[in-house]
Amino acid sequence: MGLMKEIDRGTPAREGATVTLWIDGEQVSVPEGTSVMAAASHVERDIPKLCATDMLESWGSCRMCLVEIEGVKGTPASCTTPVREGMRVTTQSARLEKLRKGVMELYISDHPLDCLTCGANGDCELQDMAGAVGLREVRYGMEGDNHHDEAHAAPIDLSNPYFQFDSSKCIVCSRCVRACEEVQGTFALTIEGRGFESRVSAGAAFDDFFSSDCVSCGACVQACPTATLVEKSVVEHGTPTRHVDTTCAYCGVGCSFRAEMQGNEVIRMVPSKEGGANEGHSCVKGRFAWGYATHKDRQTDPMIRDAITDPWRKVSWEEAIAFAAARFKAIQAEHGKSSIGGITSSRCTNEEVYVVQKMIRAAFGNNNVDTCARVCHSPTGYGLKQTFGTSAGTQNFKSVESADVILLIGANPTDAHPVFASRMKKRLREGAKLIVLDPRRIDLVRTPHVEAAHHVQLRPGTNVAVMNALAHVVVTEGLVDETFVAERCEAKDFARWRAFVSEPRNSPEALAETIGADAPTLRQAARLFAQGGNAAIYYGLGVTEHSQGSTMVMAMANLAMATGNIGREGVGVNPLRGQNNVQGSCDMGSFPHELPGYRHISDDAARSEFEADWGVPLLDEPGLRIPNMFAAALAGSFRGLFVQGEDIAQSDPNTLHVHEALRSMDCVVVQDLFLNETAAFAHVFLPGTSFLEKDGTFTNAERRINRVRPVMAPKSGLSESEAVCRLARAMGYDMGYESPSQIMDEIARLTPSFAGVSFARLDAGPSLQWPVNDAYPDGAPIMHVGGFVRGKGRFMLTEFVPTSERATRRYPLILTTGRILSQYNVGAQTRRTENSRWHAEDVLEIHPHDAEERGVADGDFVSVASRTGATMLRAEISERMPQGVVYTTFHHPISGANVITTDNSDWATNCPEYKVTAVQVTPSNGPSDWQEWRREMEDVHHRVALPAE
Repeated sequence: MGLMKEIDRGTPAREGATVTLWIDGEQVSVPEGTSVMAAASHVERDIPKLCATDMLESWGSCRMCLVEIEGVKGTPASCTTPVREGMRVTTQSARLEKLRKGVMELYISDHPLDCLTCGANGDCELQDMAGAVGLREVRYGMEGDNHHDEAHAAPIDLSNPYFQFDSSKCIVCSRCVRACEEVQGTFALTIEGRGFESRVSAGAAFDDFFSSDCVSCGACVQACPTATLVEKSVVEHGTPTRHVDTTCAYCGVGCSFRAEMQGNEVIRMVPSKEGGANEGHSCVKGRFAWGYATHKDRQTDPMIRDAITDPWRKVSWEEAIAFAAARFKAIQAEHGKSSIGGITSSRCTNEEVYVVQKMIRAAFGNNNVDTCARVCHSPTGYGLKQTFGTSAGTQNFKSVESADVILLIGANPTDAHPVFASRMKKRLREGAKLIVLDPRRIDLVRTPHVEAAHHVQLRPGTNVAVMNALAHVVVTEGLVDETFVAERCEAKDFARWRAFVSEPRNSPEALAETIGADAPTLRQAARLFAQGGNAAIYYGLGVTEHSQGSTMVMAMANLAMATGNIGREGVGVNPLRGQNNVQGSCDMGSFPHELPGYRHISDDAARSEFEADWGVPLLDEPGLRIPNMFAAALAGSFRGLFVQGEDIAQSDPNTLHVHEALRSMDCVVVQDLFLNETAAFAHVFLPGTSFLEKDGTFTNAERRINRVRPVMAPKSGLSESEAVCRLARAMGYDMGYESPSQIMDEIARLTPSFAGVSFARLDAGPSLQWPVNDAYPDGAPIMHVGGFVRGKGRFMLTEFVPTSERATRRYPLILTTGRILSQYNVGAQTRRTENSRWHAEDVLEIHPHDAEERGVADGDFVSVASRTGATMLRAEISERMPQGVVYTTFHHPISGANVITTDNSDWATNCPEYKVTAVQVTPSNGPSDWQEWRREMEDVHHRVALPAE
């Protein structure tokens, strides 16, 4: 569609009783607290404005939005004046015209008159407002002191890779400063100086934007009404002419964006105010880091090779599909139906994931399908299904705005889920209390205008002990919500649980030494959670990626039920999903034991529905999980693997073990954008599509089903779902669809929680949060209202069992892992953008005491060794980590973070225990053996043969 600007009503929408007033003689009814400016916009009276925007609270500094109000002296600012019953407002008169024109003259007299060559030409509110007030001359002249001529203008700040700052065009409206405070919550910008010397500053006097605390979320750029802050892509290419609404392909927040374009070229990504998950906000990744889609490393041709030491050979789609199918069929002929399988991607659409799991079950003839959720949030699915009856979080993101107490466990939202973190920080600034359970001192422990009430800096691996200690206090101090439990939960299970957590061995005093925290802090945190009002739990991979991940999820559910914090706004148990479609990939039946909709493969009724629709019998036994596939490959019984959009050779634990398993297979097919680490062991490469080329849906962490719309045709010439269908047909199963919408129709037909979902409905209205069916025709933003999906909530016993991975004399430190703001997952996307300027390498955070004890200085290279392997990282001395614990990220392949993680896993789901690895750190003189091998083999594995002449 053409470029249609989103409506800006000048001030935020309000909720409350209705007030009726008259504006220019027209009657309008709006909620109490609405500004006159916003009310006027509802009767198509666009009052001129410069400092006002509906993403920010009113400011009243520009004096452009003056109005006349019957019975009120003077000309009040419409942005700061709330409506009242019976008010009569005039928005246009000779008096107002003269005042507005005079104010605009003052602005223009100190502004560069380079509109025709300005980067914001055609998209400048100052330009628009000058036209709106009828400005035709500037009486004050351009002489004298100003901010824009060569003698006075400051140099343009080009330090940020994505946008520029030209202070000569600044009108000091403070919108950028307010956006950084109110929307993002970073407080990186300020207005320094007074009067004529007033200017926007990014931190200290000599800081530029890049070296400041700015996190490049883009809120300031979006708020700026002039070309002071503008995207470099707009300066270079000009203003966009059309847009396509789509969804971000990074984390599980699932932000909605407008891809603004010229022809088929994306000029900028602008967060949509209509987006249910983000409501107009964004982070550096979604807003700016989309250039990987056209990066030179992108592979757009199918390729094959006989052996992984051979160079890749570019071929047609037909030849690549035939080659893969022939190999898979030959493997099955020799080793049986169960000798091949596949892995779906949490970065692909629901529709793409669905066809892969269907291909495996119907064309491969087995249930050997798994997904990357196995290595992140599979314990969430297990634990919440056991306790609540469904494998998903309970709230929408907006719910946090009603929370009074937030318990944040094993998550670092400001880095991994920054848009949600901004919502959370806003609520915390308004007075909500924060409890952080994390070995690392994350930013939210103390950040501008936010400070945690309690930070329990627990030892890695003791999550369940902490939850049992908190529950002990709730039960023994009479803090249980007895009414909620009696009405909503299984009485027998609760009685068993109550007796269990009441035992003295589960008290804070008994567990304090194990946890590494003092008992009074644990007691205070428990009391705050139980007595502080609406209490919400938010958690991340620091909960699930443990040997007791599933137990921990059940323990959190127990605590929420015991305190009555389920089934309304501001409460709940909320997983912060790592990738854009982790929830969706699970919903679509990517686990070996479950069909789409979380129905067990052994359920005859469920299985028969799929058999009737697909026209093929399905096995009733669960297939292999990813770890089982690797074990079977090494045993010789599993010989072929289809990998959709995942880099298991980098992301899965115990890298050497994974490499050995992949190397032992006869046919590995990789479907991806780039020749990633897994492609080094592949025999077939099928080029994938970026999110800018996809047509489908993503489901985010709050169960929100968002449309993903293509802004350009697939660069490979074929959609991922069509490539999979062609492979299925080549394997002997007739599978095909005319469009992705037809795939969603099939999903809705076979998946009860998606029964009311269709592309037509999603395109016509807002996004939907499943379940969407007869019981919830418009979706369910909040789950378990009035009752649990399973009927009554079930308390589960959560015995703390220490991990077998412990610090020893040989490996005295504990390594834990996480993410950083500028990079994403294995870095395949973000490393191919300017984001790498912020994080060019993974580093090892180490406490000063541990560093000094080992003779390690800040910036030194160190060897990090575990019982599975060793790697080399640069040390960063930091007090974020407690003594005895070190931390790193895994965004760069050469870092080899997973070379040293072990194959320990969650007892119920096999989710790897990434968060606890015993290591030793020593000074290093050079790369590890594995890093040397990888450098030597990279060119060998990724060679592409030149086409024959």
